[in-house]
Amino acid sequence: MELKMFSSERLFSRPFLSQRNVLVKSSPRLCSCTGISPKVSYLSTSNKAIISSVGQENFAVETFQYHVNGTSGANSSLFFREMGVLDAFDDEYGGVIVNPERLPPHPKAFASRLHLSLSHWKTKGKKGVWLKLPLERSELVPLAVDVNTFLVELEEGFKYHHAERGYVMLTYWIPEGLSMLPANASHQVGVGGFVINDKYEVLVVQEKHCSLALAGLWKIPTGFILESEEIFTGAVREVKEETGIDTEFVEVIAFRHAHNVAFEKSDLFFICMLRPLSAQIIIDDLEVQAAKWMPLVEFVEQPLIKGDCMFKKVTDICIARLGKHYCGLSSHQLVSKFDGRLSSLYYNVVEDGNFNCQIS
Repeated sequence: MELKMFSSERLFSRPFLSQRNVLVKSSPRLCSCTGISPKVSYLSTSNKAIISSVGQENFAVETFQYHVNGTSGANSSLFFREMGVLDAFDDEYGGVIVNPERLPPHPKAFASRLHLSLSHWKTKGKKGVWLKLPLERSELVPLAVDVNTFLVELEEGFKYHHAERGYVMLTYWIPEGLSMLPANASHQVGVGGFVINDKYEVLVVQEKHCSLALAGLWKIPTGFILESEEIFTGAVREVKEETGIDTEFVEVIAFRHAHNVAFEKSDLFFICMLRPLSAQIIIDDLEVQAAKWMPLVEFVEQPLIKGDCMFKKVTDICIARLGKHYCGLSSHQLVSKFDGRLSSLYYNVVEDGNFNCQIS
């Protein structure tokens, strides 16, 4: 296909611009473009913009006017807006977040609009770009990672930030220099429930799937907290799921911080003391091999408990709490003026300097 423009104002139709005619007002310096993937260039002594065809895909474009012999920011903004900048909104840090629900339906249209958008956001002084691609639009990932355009001089494309079950998040840092975008979450958070009844029996389980080193060990119920779940709520839930025992949160007794635990992530593990509200055990057959109420003296005498400094210390702390010689951290709901959100602040409350903590 060959496209020639011989005057300063000409109507032309292009397949990738849907079925609309586009009116271009340009200077007498015109170009001719030949090939299956036609290109149109606008040249002047003051600026240069090149728009590359993306094939035969429909590309949502409104009729526009672009004066190449001027430097007006308004003209540039009109050009990029009408050519189909990706739908996005500003974040509070000078960046943009692309709307994942309004992505172009066709990959080639997405590629062209992404190119234009990056150039537009650069002229607007934007910094970071957050691009969330749903699982059903995974075909767009390589187009973003390998993005390349004449409109923006790119050394590299979008970077992986993180992924969840239903999407992958990509980022791009527009300014020169080191990216200031926050990194992906660095930690996973686990909880353990230390549940002891009035008979000084500890609720313990044997897991179906564990390392050989822990085979035969009776341990407290443990697990990971869910997204947007409180630490104490997660402990109560895990105990219920694994053993069927209802409990209520008393205190956070201690927490462990370890690194390079899973996929190079750090790990926070909170041990929570819980009060049992029921007694009948109903185990989770998927995760738990067995569960029972074990006398505290038997629990602490297990070789793996006695021989491991971490297990032993946690057990000693729990026993000290039972003897009211140690104060854990209770949860307090507070609202901060900084963000206006309800949060949980964990701290201990000791009245009148009396460290004889009561389990309320």
